[in-house]
Amino acid sequence: MRTTIVRILIAITAFTVVFFGLQRLLTPKFATPPGLEGGMMREYYRSNFDHDIIFLGDCEVYANFSPITLWEEFGITSFIRGTPQQLIWQSYYLLQDTLRFETPRMVVFNVLAMQYNEPQNEAYNRLTLDGMRWGMPKIRAISASMTEEEDWLSHVFPFFRYKDRWRNIGANDFRYFFRSPRVSLQGFMIRADVEPAEWIPFPTPRGNYQFGDKAYYYLERMVTLTAANNIELVLVKAPTLYPNWPAQWERQIVDFAQTHNLLYINFLDYIEEIGLDFNYHTFSAGLDLNVFGAEKLARFFGERVQKYFSLPDRRGEADTAEHWNALAELYHRVVARQVAELERYGRIQCFRIE
Repeated sequence: MRTTIVRILIAITAFTVVFFGLQRLLTPKFATPPGLEGGMMREYYRSNFDHDIIFLGDCEVYANFSPITLWEEFGITSFIRGTPQQLIWQSYYLLQDTLRFETPRMVVFNVLAMQYNEPQNEAYNRLTLDGMRWGMPKIRAISASMTEEEDWLSHVFPFFRYKDRWRNIGANDFRYFFRSPRVSLQGFMIRADVEPAEWIPFPTPRGNYQFGDKAYYYLERMVTLTAANNIELVLVKAPTLYPNWPAQWERQIVDFAQTHNLLYINFLDYIEEIGLDFNYHTFSAGLDLNVFGAEKLARFFGERVQKYFSLPDRRGEADTAEHWNALAELYHRVVARQVAELERYGRIQCFRIE
């Protein structure tokens, strides 16, 4: 009897090891374009959980604000919890998740996500949800985000989502088997390349410009949650040239901010004051800023933040300064490496932060 039990336990253990080993091997490692952004969500949990500002939103935050510039110019510590097409309920549950580890002084939410009132796309959902740590915020985020094609089992066990990926297994799947590659710095995706905004798509007219009830519901919850934790909530619209930001959407956000006594900054109104030139400060023809544009935006934003909220300058704190100065050194090495690769090869060879 005892021998039978031992054999059963060994069999269960062997099956578990093999199953989770295969699951890890088949799960995308997001080490090369396209899809680098899929690795960013996990990187928050490797940080020191001591941030004055947490940014929430889509590419309009993770590609447009330089946390290192905020540190070097103002002594502000920050992290960007951004992912592609991050939906507002995902941002809300990421805020809940953040509060499990720290209480920032400020949360910055990019309002472009207000255009979505229903789940959109499983692939984009995965870029946010797969990297979240398990807990009630992740469970709720999955429930709110799932499309009709998604199922709970594949979120609990990604093996069932990626089981057919064995055909595409490559060297990076073994290289990063135990630890995913680092692809951002404090959630900021560093891009030193330039693709000028020579042509902007003409916006497609919409039949209805009213933000949906679900979007407003989660924005209201974000207001309530930040207020309950004595966190300043700031709404922003990034200064990118597209997707289009209609005047009808702008009026709704302005009204919401006034009603709830929130600071709202539409950076599109300050492009010249920020010093942005979309012949040089974008890597995606106006969709995102490159690192040099993101540094300019961070300087402008930092001045506004200090004007309204007077966040402390932490460069005089020995431990904090040591940690962030090391991050700054790494940041400048990565930017210099990318610039050198662009000069030598005409394109960036390595996007990873190593």
